[in-house]
Amino acid sequence: GPTSSRPTLVSTLGRSNAASMADTYSFDVVSDFDRQELVNTVDQVRRDVSQRYDLKDSNTEIELEETAIVITTASDMTLDAVVDVLRQKATKRSLSLKIFDEQTPESVGGNRIKQEIKLRKGLSQELAKKLSKTVRDQLKKVTVSIQGESLRVTGKNKDELQNAIQLLKEQDIEVPLQFQNYR
Repeated sequence: GPTSSRPTLVSTLGRSNAASMADTYSFDVVSDFDRQELVNTVDQVRRDVSQRYDLKDSNTEIELEETAIVITTASDMTLDAVVDVLRQKATKRSLSLKIFDEQTPESVGGNRIKQEIKLRKGLSQELAKKLSKTVRDQLKKVTVSIQGESLRVTGKNKDELQNAIQLLKEQDIEVPLQFQNYR
């Protein structure tokens, strides 16, 4: 009778529900860099600067701090040269130059010059909101949630997620983006 078909209905519902959960794909949008590569980069810059004839007497100091690189050197000219070496070495190690937020150089004692280069990491709330809105406005089939300093993009269709990645790559923003945990 009718009662015998009920268990089948329940188990079918259970199955379809599980299937729809499995059909959701997602990825995270982060802004980060490989700290070890940065350590290696700074070591290489120090080595180069100590060997270059135009820089070795500039008494240049390059400090890698938690959130910045601080360069202290003889003049604007040597500072430009050192920052140039930093950019070259970073590029060779696949670090995005967008992680470097160069502050205005300042004069310090003994006619020396100092520049702080802040290290950009994570998405600010403002940028996360902007990127989230861009994706939501242009791609109706994906959802975007802000999770601290990253974004999670979710959709039922892998092509939609690829479109979201493409759209995010095209944005002209001040930080590098990486796409992780694609599943």
